[in-house]
Amino acid sequence: MRPVLIAAATLLAALVVAAAAPGPARSRGPGRVTIYKDPACGCCRKWAARLAADGFDVDTVNVASPDALDVIRRDHGVPRSLASCHTAIVGGYVFEGHVPIALVERVLREHPPIAGLAVPGMPSTGEGMDMPTGEHYDVLAVHRDGTTTVYAQR
Repeated sequence: MRPVLIAAATLLAALVVAAAAPGPARSRGPGRVTIYKDPACGCCRKWAARLAADGFDVDTVNVASPDALDVIRRDHGVPRSLASCHTAIVGGYVFEGHVPIALVERVLREHPPIAGLAVPGMPSTGEGMDMPTGEHYDVLAVHRDGTTTVYAQR
């Protein structure tokens, strides 16, 4: 009986040590974001870098073709008419195109009942595009039924 008690005590000690040991580093930022993009797109890299600078853990997935990106958009409720150069998923929301990082953070903080946000096309003044002057654009809330409303203007 004694060997069983020693084995049990050893196992218990190992579990206590394992529980007390520091685990892998966890993000203290706003969350892990996965960005699906064309491998050659430079503005997508800039947008991803802005997310990382604001504390997001960023995973970038280079898609094989525009059709593959269309499938990702469709699977996350983004109508084709809202397409841009990249699609990001974070916190259960989808962010299509050059959505300002402050608005990504706002959605994650406020949890509105939407599928996500979209900036269709590639406005020259969009986050990551970085033209000093240019067009104003709407940031659209994408509702779960596929409809949109203006969420913000830039």
